[in-house]
Amino acid sequence: METVSRLKHDTGAVILAHNYQAPEIYQVADFIGDSLELARRAAAADPGIIVFCGVRFMAETAKLLCPRARVILAEPNAGCRMADMVTADALAAKRRELGDVTVVSYVNTPADVKAESDICCTSANAAAVVGSVPAGRRILFVPDRNLADWAGREAGREMIAWPGFCYVHAVFTASDVERARTQWPQAKVIAHPECRPEVLAAADHVASTGGMLRLAAGLEEVVLGTEAGMCARVNLDHPAVACHPLRRTALCANMKLTSLESVREALFGRVEEIVIPEPVADRARRAIERMLELG
Repeated sequence: METVSRLKHDTGAVILAHNYQAPEIYQVADFIGDSLELARRAAAADPGIIVFCGVRFMAETAKLLCPRARVILAEPNAGCRMADMVTADALAAKRRELGDVTVVSYVNTPADVKAESDICCTSANAAAVVGSVPAGRRILFVPDRNLADWAGREAGREMIAWPGFCYVHAVFTASDVERARTQWPQAKVIAHPECRPEVLAAADHVASTGGMLRLAAGLEEVVLGTEAGMCARVNLDHPAVACHPLRRTALCANMKLTSLESVREALFGRVEEIVIPEPVADRARRAIERMLELG
């Protein structure tokens, strides 16, 4: 850890860590949050070097919002199974098939998929983004079918959903919520909108990871229907809150690939930086900026 601190000081790098990272990574990070929050913080700081502790699409998003920075993904093999469920070619083909359609792309997508989209969204603002699409316009939402279902219901809009999903959140069932209520009767259950509709209906609250942190601040005990490591993140900010994962085995293998050694290698410059071809970057950035314009 001392080596990481020294290298960070010497290089002037900013280390960004997603909420699902291991606690040891929190200790060396300058900022911890969800992918978009981290990218926005980095853009405000305007660093020369960003080391991203997360998965590839997150580092790409940071590069899109901080084009002048050298952005390095600490663990180059950290991908996202859901992001890989849609490709730019497949999305372009679907647009041609559907004709006049507005494509809403979750930020959990590769840069070239964002480039084929009209606007991006996060789990926190998906309903607002969907609601901003003019009435009467058909909407194609990629890639998470569960987030699409939830956002559509919240916004009162019908959508065409890409058949993707997060394998971590898809394992939760309503029975898990019932079990949690029996085991921790005083706890509030907060589920991520990537969960199945039956889980969201059974929960007390539906929230993004950032929303979970805010809700937990006012509660004594919570059960989180998301990646199990999120409880460590809650307790970092709110140590008095009793936090339980809905399933202890609900872990994102890719998020857990990053280690202190990964961060050291990145700071030593032994990891390739994120490069996005300019035509792709321009179009992908516009999709993100349209979302940011909504506030």
